[in-house]
Amino acid sequence: MIPKAILKKLRQIELRTNRLVTETLGGQYHSVFKGQGMNFEEVREYQPGDDVRFIDWNVTARMNHPFIKKYVEERELTLILVVDLSASGLFGSADQSKRELAAEIAAVLAFSAIRNNDKVGLILYTDEVERYFAPRKGRRHVLRVIRDILFHTPKGTGTRLNHALQFLNRVTPHRAIVAVISDFLGESLPPDAGRATSVPPSVGLTLGADVISSLRQTHRRHDVVAVQVSDRYELGLPTLGLLTFEDAETGEIREVPTGDARFRKRFQQNREEGQRGFQKLLRSARIDSLHLHTHEPYGSALAKFFETRQRRIMHG
Repeated sequence: MIPKAILKKLRQIELRTNRLVTETLGGQYHSVFKGQGMNFEEVREYQPGDDVRFIDWNVTARMNHPFIKKYVEERELTLILVVDLSASGLFGSADQSKRELAAEIAAVLAFSAIRNNDKVGLILYTDEVERYFAPRKGRRHVLRVIRDILFHTPKGTGTRLNHALQFLNRVTPHRAIVAVISDFLGESLPPDAGRATSVPPSVGLTLGADVISSLRQTHRRHDVVAVQVSDRYELGLPTLGLLTFEDAETGEIREVPTGDARFRKRFQQNREEGQRGFQKLLRSARIDSLHLHTHEPYGSALAKFFETRQRRIMHG
C-alpha cells in the first residue's frame, strides 16, 4: 500500500499540472508533437493533382490504369520520459528541488499525452539505467510514473546520459517523442578554478562527445526535446562568505569563497559560457530545448515553448 504522504504529494501534483494542461496548454500538445509517421489506409484510383510518388505500380499494372496508396497521419503518439535521478537533482535553494521540478514537468507532459490517448513510457537513469516502464496509457500508469520520479531510490549517484539513450534506442523501435529531463550537470570544472578557490563540484555540463553522439543518433530516430532544470545558485553564487560544499555525486568536499566578488563573477561567467555552449550544441543537433528554474513558475515558460514550437512546425 502506498503511504498517505506519497498519495497526498501525487494528488497535489496531479491537481496543479492538470490545471495547466486544461487551462493553458489546451490542445497544443498534439499539434506541437504531432505524429510524423504515416499509416497506410487504402488504395484508390488516381485523380488529377495526386502525388505521383504514391502510385501503387503493382495495382496499376493489374488494373491497366493508375491507382495510388492513400495514407493518413499517425494520430497515436508515444511519449518517453528520460529523467535524470543523479544526486545533483536533490539540490534546491527555493521551495522545490530540481527532482521535484522534473517530476512536475514530466507530469504536465504525461497528462497532456494521456489526454490525447497517447502512451507514456519512463526511463530513470543515473550512471546506469535505474528503472524502465514500457509505454502504456491511463491515469494510474501516469501516477505510477510520477511516483517513481519522486520517490525511487537510485543505486547510482553519477550521470551517464549516453547509456540511457542507448538503452532507449534498443527498447523503442518506433518513432517516439523523447523528453530528456535533466540538469545536464556533470563533474567537469572550469580550467581556472584553482586549488584553493575551486568552484562547487558539478558545475560543468555533461555534453561530452559520447553524449552528443548519442543525442544526435537518438534524434534521427525520435523527436528529442531537452528540458533543463536548474537552481539559481548553480547559475550565480550568493554572498555568504566561506562555504563548504559537498558534491552529491562524488562526495568531494571543497571550500568556496562566496564573499569574493571576483570569484563570484568568474563563477557566473563560467556558467554563462557553459550554458551558451550547451545551447549551441543542441541547436547544431536541431534539438529543441527548454530551460526551467526551481525558483520560478514554469507554466508561462512551458506555454511559450509550446507556442514557439507550434509556429515553427506550421511554417515549416
